[in-house]
Amino acid sequence: MPTTTPRDIALTALGPAIWGTSYYATTTWLPANHPLLDGAFRALPAGVLLIALRWQRPTGVWIWRIAVLGLLNIGLFFPLLFLAAERIPGGVAGAIGAAQPLLVLLLSAGLLGSRITTRALLTSLVGVAGVCLLVLRATGSIDPIGVAASASGTALMGVAIVLAKRWGPPPMPATTFTGWMLTAGGLVLTPTALLVEGWPAQLSATNYFGLFYLAAISGGLSYYLWMRGMAILPASAISFLSLAVPLVAASVGWLALGQHLNGVQLAGMALALGSMVAGQRVGARTSSTPDRRTTLARDSARMAGCPPAVSPIAPARQETSSSRLVGAFRRD
Repeated sequence: MPTTTPRDIALTALGPAIWGTSYYATTTWLPANHPLLDGAFRALPAGVLLIALRWQRPTGVWIWRIAVLGLLNIGLFFPLLFLAAERIPGGVAGAIGAAQPLLVLLLSAGLLGSRITTRALLTSLVGVAGVCLLVLRATGSIDPIGVAASASGTALMGVAIVLAKRWGPPPMPATTFTGWMLTAGGLVLTPTALLVEGWPAQLSATNYFGLFYLAAISGGLSYYLWMRGMAILPASAISFLSLAVPLVAASVGWLALGQHLNGVQLAGMALALGSMVAGQRVGARTSSTPDRRTTLARDSARMAGCPPAVSPIAPARQETSSSRLVGAFRRD
């Protein structure tokens, strides 16, 4: 894996930070009652523009891999996101989304053979607790469909992160790869939006600005930064950066909408921020720590003066996903 720098982490974190402004942009700048159309505008125009900037056609297995990632990250995720927004409070959706680092840790153990250390588990749980303190409010009945939609969207994005790491970097620039992924998802969303919602009867100058922001900034720029980081950061480390979404959303609500943050919420913000920062060291350590059997085999081979007879990665490949998952829970 390429060496990462604080600049790489900061640029990747800027992606979910931009997503955190989407609630404000949607409620302030965009036409009402067109969530699917908003999602299509967030994906398709940006995707086409990025492809035009650096044209390269995907080939081989990357044709269906890009289609799968576009479906998971865009085509399915956006409708579930908007469905959850209509049925449950934003705080509940934010708390569910905060579980994504924990989910990615589990999936990485099963699909990537990564270890789950005690420190990684505690860091992810602190992040969940911090976001809950920050965004949860006293509410009435919780709609189960909304909860299921939010949980499904979180799971889909977590699966997309792990699959992207399992498949490795694509044979094309991040700009082109992001463009094809956005286009694939946008091609699913656009006809659905036009059939279900139709085109708005009237658009103001503010609406046009909102659509531009959605396509250029919240779509093209943010997903380019996210996919760029996906190629160089460990899966668990990048998943912790998704905590920037509720952090920025709460900050924008406080600064732009005059929403009040009490002491408990500020404490939750500090916990979530600490978890996001600590998650970068935890993720890097989890991905770079060699398996104990690999270390023993290598040391034994050196003492014997000969190369190891078995590839260090062979034992991990012979295990099943379930056995890797069980074996991943080891104390740091």
